[in-house]
Amino acid sequence: MEASEVYPFAMPQLPARYQEYLAGQTEHVALAVRPVLQQSAAEQRHGVRITYNPGPTGHQAHLDESIPYGEIVEDID
Repeated sequence: MEASEVYPFAMPQLPARYQEYLAGQTEHVALAVRPVLQQSAAEQRHGVRITYNPGPTGHQAHLDESIPYGEIVEDID
């Protein structure tokens, strides 16, 4: 059985910018933002805004239609 038969909706490769961002982060930050980067890569419609919120919430990410697909904008909330 081929992988495409088991997983018909295989996760697409993350854009280079997303991979570079993850490579430069701590494991904690990478785990917090990776799901949104993967969602962006799956939809290929919007980029990602990553905010840092001082305190227990830390880094958060969300899709942002004002950012082109494959790009990341960091912000302080």
